[in-house]
Amino acid sequence: MLSSPSAPIRILVVDDHSLFRRGLTALLSREPQFEVIGDAADAGQAQRRAQELQPDVILLDNHLPGVNGVDALPALREAAPQARILMLTVSEDERDLAAALRGGACGYLLKTIEGDRLAAAIERAMRGESIVADEMTGKLVAAYRDAASAPVRDTPAQETAAATPFDALSPRELEILRGIAHGASNKEIGRNLGIAETTVKNHVQQVLRKLNVSSRVHAAVIATEGGLT
Repeated sequence: MLSSPSAPIRILVVDDHSLFRRGLTALLSREPQFEVIGDAADAGQAQRRAQELQPDVILLDNHLPGVNGVDALPALREAAPQARILMLTVSEDERDLAAALRGGACGYLLKTIEGDRLAAAIERAMRGESIVADEMTGKLVAAYRDAASAPVRDTPAQETAAATPFDALSPRELEILRGIAHGASNKEIGRNLGIAETTVKNHVQQVLRKLNVSSRVHAAVIATEGGLT
């Protein structure tokens, strides 16, 4: 288990099964680094509670009555812009995974996850990392491979950029991207390269900007598809 921060991470649990909500709340409440500040049973209630409570992390199920979790992401992000949203669901459908990441979720976890791994994932999310369940990694790559292979009418400039996605990256940024692709945290990348964690963070931001992606997960997919790993 990771060490507790000075202030607890404030969590909103969104799931339509009251028994699961209560169980998850009880599980997380055992850890001093977490504070479950509320719960919701559907997307509308989740949006209201998020706006009212401004949580640090929202644990969001996908199978909600009315509006699915992935479809509720834009409204939740507007209601609580600073919140990190982690999908916690039974769905292993790669379409749900891809839709969640496109919608702004910072991670996609399955309800089969162990309690200690869930706690670690929440803390990683608060550090700005993107987390995908191990069982879904292959499906993530497949989903983006399918999207990349769809016919698109590109301009010559776009075709050149697509053919050489790493041309804009410096040698150091390529090393950073390789670390991201291997699932390393900023601290681990910094230790491996002998540079400060803050320096790694700055490089990561530049890598994401140059690759025109919004998350480490997207960058990892590009690195894998481009043979960088």
